[in-house]
Amino acid sequence: MSTESKRGEGAAEEFGGKVKKVVGQVIGNEQMEAEGKAKEMQGEAKQEAAKAAGRVDGKIDEVLGAVKNRIGAAIGNEQMQVEGKAKELKGEAKQKANE
Repeated sequence: MSTESKRGEGAAEEFGGKVKKVVGQVIGNEQMEAEGKAKEMQGEAKQEAAKAAGRVDGKIDEVLGAVKNRIGAAIGNEQMQVEGKAKELKGEAKQKANE
């Protein structure tokens, strides 16, 4: 499952929890309100875990790309250098997308 789909799943769970919490408040059902709050918090936690995983994936891509870039530069292989730089930039973008 991709990071984006895990984030979406967490957002849906958070939203469902908010709805349940509000309904519990409106009808005066404290148990329903508490269950909704718990579900909301679980959704938030899933989203944060997915973001953290995305940042780690991005950092790995960034480091591997930087290594490939530098090896390409050291051996005079422009294609390897360009591929490495592209992977490095992709990794940086993944990290920013998951802040």
